[in-house]
Amino acid sequence: MRLLQHKTEAYWFYRFLSLVYDRWVNPLFWTPEMREAALDAAGLDARGLDVLDAGAGTGFTTEGIVARVDAARVTMLDQSPHQLAQARDKPALAGCAKLLGDAEALPFGADRFDRYVSAGSIEYWPDPQRGIAEAYRVVKAGGRATVIGPVRPGNRALRAAADTWMLFPAEAEYRAWMERAGFADVRLVPVAPRWYRSRKAPYAVAATGVKPAAGASPWVPEDVVLEAGRGAPMTPVRRAQFAARFVAGSLAGALFVPLGAALAARQALEERRGR
Repeated sequence: MRLLQHKTEAYWFYRFLSLVYDRWVNPLFWTPEMREAALDAAGLDARGLDVLDAGAGTGFTTEGIVARVDAARVTMLDQSPHQLAQARDKPALAGCAKLLGDAEALPFGADRFDRYVSAGSIEYWPDPQRGIAEAYRVVKAGGRATVIGPVRPGNRALRAAADTWMLFPAEAEYRAWMERAGFADVRLVPVAPRWYRSRKAPYAVAATGVKPAAGASPWVPEDVVLEAGRGAPMTPVRRAQFAARFVAGSLAGALFVPLGAALAARQALEERRGR
């Protein structure tokens, strides 16, 4: 049964996770080495680029961006005020604009940014195609978008937990979403922590694409995907659905922490023995 956490559940999930995210989550699942490999693919090759970090969270990815681009030209957007509150305490990000907003309905005009980066956000989008089409819309012609996210695990047990927690797309889905939105020269760069060893599927990918010099996005939404958001009336049925998704998704997500810690400890022990 797929009880995916979407943006509504994620809002409350990160209300608590934001307190320990940088200390306990990133060191296991989104490391500085992974961040640098992904940002190398993002084309952040000039200090004067205008960059949007969509789903910026606590600003861990943004810290990597501002090492390459002037902070005053970087905009952080996230739906979680709790995550952004953590980002506001980071001196390196003081010059960045910080906005509450939805990655699937960006509050910017077309052709606004030279680069678009989104790390660890797509897994909570109810409609990833819509979010990537929004990335295409706000990037300037000739600009590049980079979407970084997990890949569906090859291990059956992990796959079951992943499907309960949130969206883990297949590699082919990343490419199809980018190309359908209109991006050209689409490339997938695999990224993984040192402890990840599976050969069945990559741990995560940085999907990059360039907006052609002319032309609007060929993708047109066929319908409007509605989600019971925080402002929607919470009927008894919706409350029950929300509770089930939040509890099941949070428990499934929590399972990844001890697993990642155990695998990281094994890797560290083997590295020490190999010295």
